[in-house]
Amino acid sequence: MQGKKKLMLLTAACALMLSACNFTGSSSTPAPSAGEGTDANPQAAAPSPQVLNLVESSDIASLDVMTAHDTYSNNILSNSMEGLYGLDKQGQPVLTGASDHKVSEDGLTHTFTIRDSVWSNGDPVKASDYEFAWKRTFRETGYYGYMFSNAKILNADEISKGEASPDDLGVKAEDDKTLVVTLSAPSPLLPSYLMFTPFYPVNEKVVTELGDKYGLESNQVVYNGPFVVEDWKHEQGWKLKKNDQYWDKDNIQMEEINFFVVKEESTAVNLFDTNKVDRIKISSAYVDQYKDDPNYSIENRGGLGFLRFNHGHPALSNANIRKAIDMSIDKQGLADIVINNGSSPTYFLVPKSANPSPGGKNFREINGDFTGTVEDAKAAFQQGLTEIGASNVSLNILAADTTESKSIAEYLKNQLETNLDGLEIKISVQPLQRRLELEKAIDYDISISTYVPLNSDPISYLEMFETGGNFNRMGYSNPRYDELVIQAKAELDMEKRYDLMLEAEKVLFADSAIAPLYQSADSIVQKPYVKDFVSYPATPQYGYKWVRIEGK
Repeated sequence: MQGKKKLMLLTAACALMLSACNFTGSSSTPAPSAGEGTDANPQAAAPSPQVLNLVESSDIASLDVMTAHDTYSNNILSNSMEGLYGLDKQGQPVLTGASDHKVSEDGLTHTFTIRDSVWSNGDPVKASDYEFAWKRTFRETGYYGYMFSNAKILNADEISKGEASPDDLGVKAEDDKTLVVTLSAPSPLLPSYLMFTPFYPVNEKVVTELGDKYGLESNQVVYNGPFVVEDWKHEQGWKLKKNDQYWDKDNIQMEEINFFVVKEESTAVNLFDTNKVDRIKISSAYVDQYKDDPNYSIENRGGLGFLRFNHGHPALSNANIRKAIDMSIDKQGLADIVINNGSSPTYFLVPKSANPSPGGKNFREINGDFTGTVEDAKAAFQQGLTEIGASNVSLNILAADTTESKSIAEYLKNQLETNLDGLEIKISVQPLQRRLELEKAIDYDISISTYVPLNSDPISYLEMFETGGNFNRMGYSNPRYDELVIQAKAELDMEKRYDLMLEAEKVLFADSAIAPLYQSADSIVQKPYVKDFVSYPATPQYGYKWVRIEGK
C-alpha cells in the first residue's frame, strides 16, 4: 500500500509538471520535386488514406539511443522506441514499456513489471535489455550519463567520476519480467526522466552482433515502439512504418509517415503549396504570407533564447554591467520584428509554459517579470563602470552562423551601443559546432544561447546554472542558488518544492546572471485533413501515435 502511495505521488508530480503545457493536436526516397507532375511521384501525389508526408531540415544523426542527442534523432527514436514510461496525447506520463510500477516506503527502490511485448524482429523485450542499455551508456561513455545522475540512479555520479564501475549502476534485471531500479535519494520526477531516450532498452543480442554498426542504418536497429524506421537514405529522407509487432498496434492510425530532408525553406514551401507534403514549419520570411491562412498556427515551445555572460570577464563579472545589458534590450521588438515567428519576449528564466504550482498558479503569475527601464540600464551601467574603474568597455558577442542568430546579434549591437554610452560591441560569427565548443570552454564574452528542456518542470530550467553543471557554461556560482536547486530536486512536498524553485529564480536574477531574450515558438502551416498531430513544448517535439488523415 505504501508503495502505491509513493507511486501516486510520483505520477502526480509528473502530471503536474506537464499539465500547464498547451498540448494541441494541430492537429525512402528523395524529396519530391515541386515542379513534377503527379505521375513523377505517385507515392506523394496519391497516398493511401493513412500516409503522411513531412519535411525536416536536417538528417537523423544516429538511431542509437546512447549517442543520439540531436532533436531530429530524438524525435524519431521517441516514436519508434519506448521506455518504461511514455507521454500520452495530453503530455501526461503513462506506463508504456512497463505494465506496473511499485515503490518502496523510503522511495529508493522502484520495481517495474515489463510489459508483454516484442522487438520488431520478434524477440521478447526483457528486463535485461533495460539493464544492458543503461549500463552500456556508461561503459561506452555515452552522451547521456548526466541524466542518470539527475534522475538519482544509484552510483551514477560515482561512475561518471570514475569512482565506481558501470556494473554498480542501480539497475538490475531480477528475471525477464522484473526490473529493479535503486536510487541514491527520492526522485519526485523519476517517471518524467524515464520517458526519455537514454532510458530506453536496446536488444542486447542485436547490439552485440552489430557492434559499432548498430544504429548507423535503419536496418541495423530493432524497434519496440509504435513505428519502425525504414528506407533511411542519408541526407535525403526516411520513413516511419507502423510496427505490426507493437503491443498497442490497434490504436495506431498511420500506416506510413514519409520524411524528406529539405534544406531550402523555399523548396519546402513550394512542396506544401503543390500538395506534395502535408505540414511545414516556416520562418519569419514567410509568416506574413501565411498568417491569415486558416491553416496557419503558432505552436509554443518550451525553448528559450538568452544571453550567457562570461562571469570571469573583467567587466562582465560586475553585476551592474550585466544588469544594464539585460535592461537595455527592447525584447518585444526582438520577438516581433527580428524573429517574427510567434516567439514571445522573456523577462525571466522559467517560461509561462512551465507547470503550475500545486494550487494551480502559473510560475510567472507568482514570480512576475524581472524588468527595468532604459534609464535604469544607463544608471546601472555607469555605476558598473565606476566599480570596475573604467570609462568604457568593449565586448564581443558570440553568434552562430545562422540567419536568425546573426540577425539577433546585429539587433543587440544596435540596442546596446545606442542605449549604453561607453559600450562597444563586436560580433563574432562561428559555425554552430564551433560556437558550442567556445561556449563550453567559456571562451567568449557574451554568447547568444538557446536551450530546450527535457520536460516542462521548472527544475529543468533552474538546474542549468548549478555550479559546475553541464549547461552552466559561464562560470556562474552562488552557493545559495545551488542549495535551493538541490533541495528542490529532493523535496517530495510539492508546495515546498515549488517555493524553493520560485526562490531560486529570484536569486538568479538578483545576481543578474543571464539576460533572457525570448521563448521560442514555431509557425506551422498544415493541411486541414491532418488530424491529431500532437506537438509537445519540450522533448520529444512530436507524438505520431494519434495522428490520422481524415477527409482528404
